[in-house]
Amino acid sequence: MNLKMLIIILIIAAAVGLFLLGRELFQRGVRMKNRLQMSAVYTNITHELLTPLTVISASVDRLREQEPSYSQDYDLMQLNIERMVRLLQQILETSKSQSGELKLLVAQGDIMQYIQKTALCIEPLMAKKGLDFTIKCTPESMMGWIDTDKLDKIIYNLLSNAAKYTQGDTGKVALQVNTNKKYDHIIIKVRDNGIGIPQEKMKKLFHRFYDGDYRRQRTMGTGLGLALTRELVYLHGGTIECESTEGEGTTFTVTLPINKESFTSSQIDERNKIDINIARSAILDIATRMQKEELEEEEPANKLDEDAYKLLVVEDNIELLMLMNQLLSTKYHVETATNGKEAMEIIQKEELDIIISDVMMPVMDGLELTKKIKADPNFQHLPIILLTAKTQEEDRAEALQIGADSYVTKPFKLSDLELRINNIVENRQRVKEEFISKIGEPQPLPHPSIEPTADDLFLKRASECVYAHLDDSDYDRNAFASDMGASASTLYNKLRALTGLSVGSFIRDIRMKEAMRIAQNQPDIRISDLAYKVGFKDPKYFSTCFKKDFGMQPTEYIEHLSKAQ
Repeated sequence: MNLKMLIIILIIAAAVGLFLLGRELFQRGVRMKNRLQMSAVYTNITHELLTPLTVISASVDRLREQEPSYSQDYDLMQLNIERMVRLLQQILETSKSQSGELKLLVAQGDIMQYIQKTALCIEPLMAKKGLDFTIKCTPESMMGWIDTDKLDKIIYNLLSNAAKYTQGDTGKVALQVNTNKKYDHIIIKVRDNGIGIPQEKMKKLFHRFYDGDYRRQRTMGTGLGLALTRELVYLHGGTIECESTEGEGTTFTVTLPINKESFTSSQIDERNKIDINIARSAILDIATRMQKEELEEEEPANKLDEDAYKLLVVEDNIELLMLMNQLLSTKYHVETATNGKEAMEIIQKEELDIIISDVMMPVMDGLELTKKIKADPNFQHLPIILLTAKTQEEDRAEALQIGADSYVTKPFKLSDLELRINNIVENRQRVKEEFISKIGEPQPLPHPSIEPTADDLFLKRASECVYAHLDDSDYDRNAFASDMGASASTLYNKLRALTGLSVGSFIRDIRMKEAMRIAQNQPDIRISDLAYKVGFKDPKYFSTCFKKDFGMQPTEYIEHLSKAQ
């Protein structure tokens, strides 16, 4: 075959290839045009169907007023009308997704409250099927940035899907919502103990028009729900996962960002922006909290326990400072300061557990205050929660880098702030329980090659001081601090951080553990003598403390020891 013939064959092949490619592109264009036309038809029909459904819904409401005795029938009608509306909206969302018109618009709101309200809308369906339906949001209230329209569809689709494939009687569906440690994402879990999904069908689970086993389950389905749910989750920049065991149940896990920095400026709706310079606007749940406080004022005020945590709130907005003092002082002992310099003076004099500080303040701001506290070995263990109007990720990173334990953006919910405080308190409680369990017990000697830490030596010396004055009822926190060569506030801060105990509790717990040891060795000892031996002036108060710590009166404990011998 000569070169000329080869070139002719190649030209003919190329021409045929181009012809076939052109025909394929033409046919694809025709199909695309037809699909768009059909999509437009579906969209128009869907819009048209929503109108008569609205009229039917209004008619049902009017019938309910005229003939209220058929309330159950009306409820069933409304339930099915709402279902039809949701299905039609789902078709519209799918159409928007196909045409690239699905947009995200987030606004600030209470995410947990919104999810709970959305989930409660599907409760009648759960009840109708006889399912055990539970909702748990931790915390119950949490501010963040969400597109409520999209979140509604995500929650509804996951719950309705769970209900669809779960049988009554023993059927269970659970919605659980949590935040991550940084409070910038929510984790939504929907669990059921239904029929489960076979492994071979998991790959097609999120495909559009995949209808699962709804015919076998005698349920209705369009095959759009989970496909749309995944697209809405991805639109948020989130993730969705599914775990399932056939015959045992299924768990869907959705993770969504809720911080403002996760969205572009075009995705953020700030029309209802809150002025944080107005004190009552800075605390978003102020109305609820004030109402609760008014109700509590009608009841006798409970005196705070000596061991209640002690907060220092630092804020230059005087009205906001007083407001926070008023709201937090129902649970905690509260000190206040208007700038970092005042705060440092209070920290050096007072016994404190947690610092809550604004970032932007005159004289000394919150960041400089944090640096000073964390650089001082006497106070570096004090947890610090920063409040700020700055929402950029780099601001959060800077605050955490210099030692802040948590970071709350204004406007905030007091319940969000209390969540941070409670997390710190719970960590201290675990330390406290662990330390108390070791008081009075012989501790294993460290390996000769391991040097005891400064904290170990501090606790050893503190315990020795208390044991040396065990029967001295006048040995108080000031005498203890003097023996330790520290100020009362420094001693308190150090002990609270290492043991979770206040100075008084530290002394009292050692005395109570020693009282138990003495009772074990001398079961015939009189209660009054036992009280005096461990530094109690009043045997009745000693008995009260003993029962609080050990669950029984000292006389009962000694009787129990005598019977055991």
